[in-house]
Amino acid sequence: MKVVFLCGGSSTRMYPIEKDKFLMNFLGKTLIERQIDAAKETGLSEFIVIGNTKNIGKLKDALKHIKGIEFFSREGSKGMADTMLAIRAIKDDFIVVNPNDIFDSSAYKKILAEYNTSDYECYMVGYQVKDYFPGGYLSVNESNELKEIIEKPGKGNEPSNLVNIVIHLFRGRKLFEYLQKTKSDKDDVYERSIDRMVKDGIKVKVVRYDGFWKAVKYPWDLFQIMEYYFEKSEAGISKKAKISRKATIEGKVIIDDGAKILENAVIRGPCYIGKNTIIGNNSLIWNSHLTDNCVVGYGTEIKHSFIGNECWFHFNYVGDSVISDKCSFGAGTKLANLRFDEKTIAVNVKGEKIATKLDKFGSIFGEKCKCGINSSIMPGIKVGPNSIVGSSVCLTEDLERDKIIIVDKESYKISDNNIDFDTEKKKRQVQNFDLRWE
Repeated sequence: MKVVFLCGGSSTRMYPIEKDKFLMNFLGKTLIERQIDAAKETGLSEFIVIGNTKNIGKLKDALKHIKGIEFFSREGSKGMADTMLAIRAIKDDFIVVNPNDIFDSSAYKKILAEYNTSDYECYMVGYQVKDYFPGGYLSVNESNELKEIIEKPGKGNEPSNLVNIVIHLFRGRKLFEYLQKTKSDKDDVYERSIDRMVKDGIKVKVVRYDGFWKAVKYPWDLFQIMEYYFEKSEAGISKKAKISRKATIEGKVIIDDGAKILENAVIRGPCYIGKNTIIGNNSLIWNSHLTDNCVVGYGTEIKHSFIGNECWFHFNYVGDSVISDKCSFGAGTKLANLRFDEKTIAVNVKGEKIATKLDKFGSIFGEKCKCGINSSIMPGIKVGPNSIVGSSVCLTEDLERDKIIIVDKESYKISDNNIDFDTEKKKRQVQNFDLRWE
């Protein structure tokens, strides 16, 4: 049995995070490595990874230490259909997985158990939701056999409580026959092919699953993924890390090779401190993920945030934010995470305001961004890759890529100083203050 990981899609809703999400690091491993680990937990050992022309080389490099992987590159523009047709010569039964969907290995166990005890042509995992999810729903009969896939039916119109997550097991080559003869102007040829199989009398079994599941669609989804891997991991400090005796480390904290924790730094778990990352004096890190080669300077607080590689901080507050690689924050920069009215925070995604459903959410920074001293970023703001927020700027709107925003000096007014500093009055105030405390 081979597991096919579909890594060929784009991630435009993750902007300004442009790093391929399958290559993002979680506790020392890329997301695609962790997906393969989950499959291995159930005894699966043969894998196919389908990338695209932009990421296939990086995927090969990230997975070069794992045996039993075949690599393919997708072509075309019909979404999953073109991705699957890249491996149409496959002869074995196979499982199709979208690595955007993070789930527990028990989902594999459930679908394999059904496969081993019945003879359906196809098996699909249906996730049992409690609240409406804007995705594809599975209409099933009393025997949990698929009747139809219904995309985004709208709240109150759901045919069942089962959302289609892409863990699909196929016997033989029927799928490829239908992919080649199914037509559509949209990128839904794959789903239409399965619907057509059902209408032609091919039975598809829906396997119910109610364990952990999270689809990575938006930057703030990284928080739940981070927390999921924290929960699954054990605390540990590398012997190659250097920890000051005057530092405080509490809770589930994972500190990787080469990391340095200096005097009076406080780390409260769950936390991950990546390879060669330095946590400076009097810094506070809690419920956060810092990847490799970061420097957190004096007096910085990082709270519930996901930080990429090679980021630099100095005397900052970073709350509930997602920061991509190679960003730098000047002294006094603050990333606000709470509205005064305490309402949930929305983010502009492709011209549409999307609710994060979070009442605390900070900023999203693309790669290679910088903030000048004493700059402030309001909740839910995005800063595009390679952009600069100048000193003293209060950023209240998204900043696109390759831009710089500064405070225009002409907006300042300079006039004569007419304020009299009465030094004698100051002395009397100090004296009176001292007397009150005698």
